[in-house]
Formats: sequence, C-alpha cells, structure tokens
Amino acid sequence: MFRTSRSALSSLALVACVAAMVGCKGGGGGTTDAVASSSSGGAAIATTPPASSSPGSATTPVETNAAPQISGTTVSSLKSNETFSFKPAASDADGDQLSFQIQNKPSWATFSTVTGQLSGTPTTANVGTFSNIVISVSDGTATAAMPAFSIAVSKAVVNTATLAWSVPTLNTDGTALTDLAGFTVVYGTSASALDQSIRIDNATASTYAMDNFPSGTYYFAIKAFTASGIESSLSGVVSKVFN
Repeated sequence: MFRTSRSALSSLALVACVAAMVGCKGGGGGTTDAVASSSSGGAAIATTPPASSSPGSATTPVETNAAPQISGTTVSSLKSNETFSFKPAASDADGDQLSFQIQNKPSWATFSTVTGQLSGTPTTANVGTFSNIVISVSDGTATAAMPAFSIAVSKAVVNTATLAWSVPTLNTDGTALTDLAGFTVVYGTSASALDQSIRIDNATASTYAMDNFPSGTYYFAIKAFTASGIESSLSGVVSKVFN
C-alpha cells in the first residue's frame, strides 16, 4: 500500500485550513492570518485584520466649505452720456478670498474681477438693450451668481439753445466799424448774474448753438468786441426753459 510521509500530511492540512479560512491552529496554536504556501504549489491567500475601533479612538471631522453670497439691485435703464456704476454686495462665511466674473458685459462698460464693480458711460452709439448680464462670485471652490439683469440705454434729450444776432457795422457815434473781432456770449441761471461766458473769435458770426443744458431756466445775452479789446454794451437778455 502507498504510504504518505508525516511531514507531507502536515503541509497539506495547513494549506487546506488557510484556504477555508476557519480556525486552524498553527505550530504555536494561534490563528493564522499571514500568507501561507505549500510545497505542493497551492494558491496563497492573504487577509488583513479588521481595524479595531476602541471606544477611545478619535475621529477626524470632515471640513465643509460654505458657498459665498452675492446680492444687489441695479438700474434697468439710463440715457446716453449718463454715468452708470454698480457694485454687488458679496460675503463668505469662511472668510475665503473672493473673485468676480461677468457674463454678457456691455461693450461700453468696464468690470473689476476684484470688486465686482461694473461701470461706464454709454454714448448715443450704444443706444439699445444689453440683456442677460450675470455677475457671479467664487471662493475658489463654490460659486454664487446674481439673477440675470438687463440695461436699456436710450438717447438722451439734448437741451440746445441757439442764439442769433445781427452783426454790427457802426460804432455808437455813427462811424463805420472796421475792427470788429468777435463776440462774447454770457449766460447763467439768473438774469442778473450771467456768470458764464463763451468767446467767439469770428467777426462774421451771427449764430451760436449751445447744448447739454441741465433742467432749468437759463438766461443769455451777447456783446461785441474789437481787435483793440473795446467791448460793446450788453444786448437784451433772452431766456429758455429746459426740461
């Protein structure tokens, strides 16, 4: 009869126990958790003991990031040549450094990625509606955005005053005026205080247009001057009301 040596039986029994992962006893009588191998070439199996969770072990908390906040209300319309400026209110509960972005920025405006300020002055060439403008803020991890808004630019009413006069040809003594050099327009918000002036260095001028007056009543008069600096008396005062 074929006989198996004692050492071979011990080796086969050890491999079978490790493969079944049941309470086999090693040479020292303890539970075998290490990698085992047999001289007959059987597969080796490794296990990792579960981590102990003693009541006194500490757990590291998971840090969370608070998203930034942004808000603000801006005008929805303005006139050409009117200055526009808007800066949103933004904050971050974590104290993170914030940066700003914008979508659909109006062509006539500038935008700061540091403060979120949008500003500019549209001209008559920018008349129209600039839609779906979105300003957002980021703390590097999370982003928050304002609701989209629009800015409608309309053409400003240009308050214009056109003055007209007759070019003088005589001096006050009736002699011919030969050295006329130009005219001075004086004006102001009071007929008794015409404290602003415009010099017209043109002896043949008979009209002059002024514009961009704010709302209110303005008063105007004109006087002539010669090449030697002699001025005529002031003309009669006229006025115009601007809305």
